[in-house]
Amino acid sequence: MGFDKEASSSMASLPREDTPLLGKRPKLSSQSKTFANVFIAIVGSGVLGLPYAFKKTGWVFGTLMLFSVALLTYHCMMLLIATRRRLEAFSKITTTTAITSFGDLGFAVCGSLGRFYVDIMIVLAQAGFCVSYLIFISNTLAFLFNFQLPVLGGLSPKSLYLWACFPFQLGLNSVPTLTHLAPLSIFADVVDLGAMGVVMVEDLVIFLQQRPALRSFGGLSVFFYGLGVAVYAFEGIGMVLPLESEAKDRDKFGRVLGLCMAFIAFLYGSFGVLGYFAFGEETRDIITTNFGQGVVSTLVRLGLCVNLFFTLPLMMNPVYEVVERRFCGSSYCLWVRWGLVLGVSLVALFVPNFADFLSLVGSSVCVVLGFVLPALFHLMVFKQELGWHGVLLDACIVAIGLVIGVSGTWSSLMQILAPTA
Repeated sequence: MGFDKEASSSMASLPREDTPLLGKRPKLSSQSKTFANVFIAIVGSGVLGLPYAFKKTGWVFGTLMLFSVALLTYHCMMLLIATRRRLEAFSKITTTTAITSFGDLGFAVCGSLGRFYVDIMIVLAQAGFCVSYLIFISNTLAFLFNFQLPVLGGLSPKSLYLWACFPFQLGLNSVPTLTHLAPLSIFADVVDLGAMGVVMVEDLVIFLQQRPALRSFGGLSVFFYGLGVAVYAFEGIGMVLPLESEAKDRDKFGRVLGLCMAFIAFLYGSFGVLGYFAFGEETRDIITTNFGQGVVSTLVRLGLCVNLFFTLPLMMNPVYEVVERRFCGSSYCLWVRWGLVLGVSLVALFVPNFADFLSLVGSSVCVVLGFVLPALFHLMVFKQELGWHGVLLDACIVAIGLVIGVSGTWSSLMQILAPTA
């Protein structure tokens, strides 16, 4: 293989890109713990935009699209694992000294250019997730506590709440290590599950009472828009390699991953369908804003805001890792972190719609990380061993990813820039 000599000579000294949440090498995980870790790594705020995406695409079309994205995402995750194992077998090295992250794999396959491109995509993806968090928090608080007060300094309620969060985010993002923040990720996922359960029950009750008119198919014009939201909802491919390394029985990791992806797809599909069934064409970009001002619904919305507020510094940490490694000699830099938080906040100010932004990030960045790069790396490593059908399959995934990326990004930008009624 063309890259073999370069890879075998350089992999022993691969530049590290360890995720701080992993810290020292943890104990190996059982199958049940691996299932839970995969669930935590994938499930996030993207699920909240699925009912609105189903409104755009139609519930049948949206469901088929969601399960198709889940299947393709699982296949590409397995491509990453196969590529890492092939490189390890060729170089006769272990994962503890070589490939522990997506960036390491990019370096092993394509050298410094591969790592640089993966770094760029990770920075854009993680920053995009954090922008969506701020959009959700500020829009939700503006919806709950819009007291019709005189607008301060020409700022909208959304802007006021976003800037009110800003100094607290500076403090949280100043923490140099995630040791004290890591427990918050467990709290965040408990809140996510509880909130999703409450929302789905309320959706079902409302649907049985109102039974609004529904669309099965929304037309091809919104196909790529819906794909972007679905791809975003299954983000988390960057954690697959570390999670597989932690699995006690790595030979069964693929089965555990497949079961977890199927469960998440079923959960996502139920959430999206029930949300759209409850409100029909009145479904909003953030499904929780469709509910009234009752105590339970208000607590759910506030819980989700608290969840995303404390999750944001965790999601920003990979951005700090990349930027500080490249520009600060891997040293902690407070001003760089504060500047990045400011940049994320400014972007959130100018994006009005939560689901539209999910589609943009999913189409422009997550598609590349989730589909294009795994298939491309797999093709480069296995090109002399794959039959024509294997080469064709990898090439088709790369081509499909690029088409979704270009078309979905354009569709999402048109939705964001379209004048509101």
